[in-house]
Amino acid sequence: MYFRIPRMVATVTRCEHVGIQVRRFWEQDRKSGYPRVAAKSSSEKRNDLWHIRNGFRILGDEFKLFKREVIEHLESDPLLIYRKDEIDLAWRFNGDKKSLDQWFVTADSDYEEGYSNCSLQLTKSGRGLFSGYLDKRVPKTGNIKKAGYCNINTLRARKSFKREGYYDWHPYNHLVMRVRGDGRSYMLNISTAGYFDITWNDVYHYALYTRGGPYWQYVKIPFSKFFMASKGRIQDHQEPLPLHNVVSFGITAADKVTGPFNLEIDYIGLLFDPSHKEECAYEMYKTDDYIAGY
Repeated sequence: MYFRIPRMVATVTRCEHVGIQVRRFWEQDRKSGYPRVAAKSSSEKRNDLWHIRNGFRILGDEFKLFKREVIEHLESDPLLIYRKDEIDLAWRFNGDKKSLDQWFVTADSDYEEGYSNCSLQLTKSGRGLFSGYLDKRVPKTGNIKKAGYCNINTLRARKSFKREGYYDWHPYNHLVMRVRGDGRSYMLNISTAGYFDITWNDVYHYALYTRGGPYWQYVKIPFSKFFMASKGRIQDHQEPLPLHNVVSFGITAADKVTGPFNLEIDYIGLLFDPSHKEECAYEMYKTDDYIAGY
């Protein structure tokens, strides 16, 4: 069985499992032991000449990315870029298949922990469609207690030449989306993984409630409403979302209802609303060290 241990002392196995307690002062893997779900590239079967040519093509793309970084740095005047009530698009589905390359899709069946499946595709109108089938059946393996989730997540932010980077959202205070759902609820996830292993699983969440029906839904959520969790556990000690340290964004379907789901996405953007002054919607009091749950 597992039980609660302070985050600063040790890490534990995922809450869906029942097994041997893990006690260590460091995390071995960013995915906490989960295998990396990635299709094998067909390029493995290519000859050496093809790899050389492909390497030069990738090198050209990296130089283009570096050029764009320099231009953005020279033009980054906050007074001109971050205007109030103006939406800056972070991700958008506009019919280009390259927009799908910025996302990856996972489900519990990928790790042999369930039977759910999902996909992210473009609709006839060019919008992104996150759809699939959520299945709550638990595999009879003896080490899984709960099942039933599907997830889409953006690739990690990076700089040119394969350097890890971060999205700097500190001038904004709202997340905006244009979606068309099926009446089900979803979870929005903003990852803020840092350099040290204790922060690798820090994710800020907030619920997305869809109306269903044929009409599009405009969603505006303050960043102050997102609450902090680590490995699926909501933390007692809440902190404001570090908007200068955003790594990725994701959407999870796991509302404990077996059946198909559909979420159509037009865009995901950022907005600055000067009338919003709230920093964090949750209590951020500091307790003494001897208090449990600190």
